Amino acid sequence: MFVSTGIELINTCEKENIPIWEYTIREEVERSELGRENIIEKVRKNLHVMLSSSSLAQEKEIKSVSGLIGGDAYRLRKYADNGTTLTGDFMVRAMARAISSSEVNAAMGRIVASPTAGSCGIIPAVIISAAERLGKSEETMIKGLFTASGIGIIIAKNATMAGAEGGCQAECGSAAAMGSAAVVEMMGGTPEQALDAAAIVFKNIMGLVCDPVAGLVEVPCAKRNIAGAVSALTTADIVMAGVKSKIPFDEVVWAMYKVGRQLPPELRETAQGGIAITPTAQKLKEQIFSEKNTL
Repeated sequence: MFVSTGIELINTCEKENIPIWEYTIREEVERSELGRENIIEKVRKNLHVMLSSSSLAQEKEIKSVSGLIGGDAYRLRKYADNGTTLTGDFMVRAMARAISSSEVNAAMGRIVASPTAGSCGIIPAVIISAAERLGKSEETMIKGLFTASGIGIIIAKNATMAGAEGGCQAECGSAAAMGSAAVVEMMGGTPEQALDAAAIVFKNIMGLVCDPVAGLVEVPCAKRNIAGAVSALTTADIVMAGVKSKIPFDEVVWAMYKVGRQLPPELRETAQGGIAITPTAQKLKEQIFSEKNTL
């Protein structure tokens, strides 16, 4: 059975002298009774879907069914191509990948819910961009996905990944924490460093509400995927520089869950608070549903 806490994961990996991705594969082999290669191939298929969704909306403007979002991934890619960015081509292309998957999702395209549909752009953007920057292979990206999965299992066991239960901190926050941990191991970091990265990401996103305009996973969700990807990548660098989390991962996950439960229902995916009830959001909602009623 997969360990229940971060400290157990660190201790187990240290005892067996293995990274998180290896531990996750072994546990999945035991749980599923599938062969190691079969499990790796299943994750490879997921990676290929991620590669597609993270690039599709960069190549052509894709609009969501509601019309709320679309075309931003394409704009970001064009901006990166111009070479006049402030944060550099690497970061802008990572942002483009993140929102590309969100736009594909909103247009009813094929994505990997990682860990949710609303946060589907973060892990692909982070792992694919890091691999491109570091010259890593597809196999390394697959290992990164296993690392992310291992962190996700512990979050799910001790807290939640649902915006309806814990706000966007639990949804985009979990994806960013998982992605940052994955990149740390892709860069040669230890399991302890990976968990430090996940903890720091959560601390930086603590309290983020879930307030979708018109109840759709589009605004502000898509741009929060961008923010989550940026947070994950920058935090990986912070940790690889030797910075540690003062508060242990397990305690941060506990705090995130407590904060999520303390959020009022209006701020947990009900579209009854936050950005969702601003005047402009209300007008957009009326427009979307009036158009639907005329079809």
